[in-house]
Amino acid sequence: MKILAFLFTLAFITSPLLAAEDAWITDVPKAMEQAKSQKKLVLLDFTGSDWCPPCKSLHKNVLTSEEFSKFAKDNLVLVDLDFPKAKPQSDELKAANKELSKKYGIKGFPTIIVLDVDGKELFRKVGYGGTPAAEYVADLAKLKK
Repeated sequence: MKILAFLFTLAFITSPLLAAEDAWITDVPKAMEQAKSQKKLVLLDFTGSDWCPPCKSLHKNVLTSEEFSKFAKDNLVLVDLDFPKAKPQSDELKAANKELSKKYGIKGFPTIIVLDVDGKELFRKVGYGGTPAAEYVADLAKLKK
């Protein structure tokens, strides 16, 4: 019985994190359509998920936080634009991400860009220096006003 209670508690605690992970898509045109229909902003995360220490830190400390997940659910369409070294990706996805990197002039990782429903850039942040999730979300929340 204790094991069952532990497993239930573990599932309850981790379910918001798993939901946040599932919310990320890789298709920018689809994200723009979704943003228009849901009246949300689009957050592009240019990342090197398996090799970039600041990317990993941003993901761990902000992008999977409860604060960010709650805010994103109602306000953002999340797009993962990954440039991994070891993680497998389709050639099509690699080409699409490379093209988007050129389009948005990506010079370093991580780069977070927020677009309005018309594709206008509202916010750009390159790198991650340890900003707490609540502060990061507060900066994003200002864009909705």
